[in-house]
Amino acid sequence: MPRPDDPGVLAGRRVLITRSADRARPLAALLSSLGAEPLLLPLIDFERATDQPALDHALDDLAAGAFDWLVISSITTVRMLVEKAAERGTTPAALVPAGTRVATIGPSSRRVLEAVSVPVALAPEGIQSAEGLVDLWTAAPARVLLPQADIAAPALREGLAAKGAAVTAVVAYHTVDFPARPELRLLAELPAAVGGSTAEAPQELSPLQTRRELDGGTIDAVVAASPSAARRIAAALLPLGGCRFIAIGRPTAAEAAALGIPVAATAKVPTPDGIVAALGSVFANEGTTR
Repeated sequence: MPRPDDPGVLAGRRVLITRSADRARPLAALLSSLGAEPLLLPLIDFERATDQPALDHALDDLAAGAFDWLVISSITTVRMLVEKAAERGTTPAALVPAGTRVATIGPSSRRVLEAVSVPVALAPEGIQSAEGLVDLWTAAPARVLLPQADIAAPALREGLAAKGAAVTAVVAYHTVDFPARPELRLLAELPAAVGGSTAEAPQELSPLQTRRELDGGTIDAVVAASPSAARRIAAALLPLGGCRFIAIGRPTAAEAAALGIPVAATAKVPTPDGIVAALGSVFANEGTTR
């Protein structure tokens, strides 16, 4: 039986990534380098917050030093900071005063923040999630700004509050079905270095093409990066047939299980290497043939 870390274990496998092209590129490049064929079907997109005055007020307070901590729970929140900084004719780093420390929930967000010159003081190394950050949190009492998605689970806000933090949560963006409305889409670009690759985007499938591929048994795995992606897969792609569902993180796996989707593997870390390791564990156990 092949080992999960055997470079050839993914050769010939067709993997569907349910992210937009820019967010999918690092994983797609790694899959291609291992002989797999990445495919793309964006299922969720992001729009600017409806209540811009509330978000602007929170960022004004942040810049004025009203918070001890800024907690960033997603790369999309960093996009919001980049866009807001551009609106103000400044940089994301300039929105965060020297006395305010920054925490995030995983290596991807940390790399993106550091790429836009925002230093990160706290990020979990083990459980890279809201739960992991709450477990690590000892900075109480503290004034915390938490900009996040409109559909964000309450676990991070409630977990920090339970540890004594005074949390100001504000909607930073809205998660919507793909595609977002052009006039509202969050378009800010992150530094090219963040993507880790200049490779071309993988082939993008339409929903109809994806349905035909699933029915034909020609897609080996689908990767879901968030609970909202799991919900969209449940709404738009079931039944998956022989296609294996790979979750990024335990919240995504839990949401999929609640929706009745069997989870073949869960990436322990939300990075391309972590996702490839999860895929490798599945296909090594099944052998190299379909």
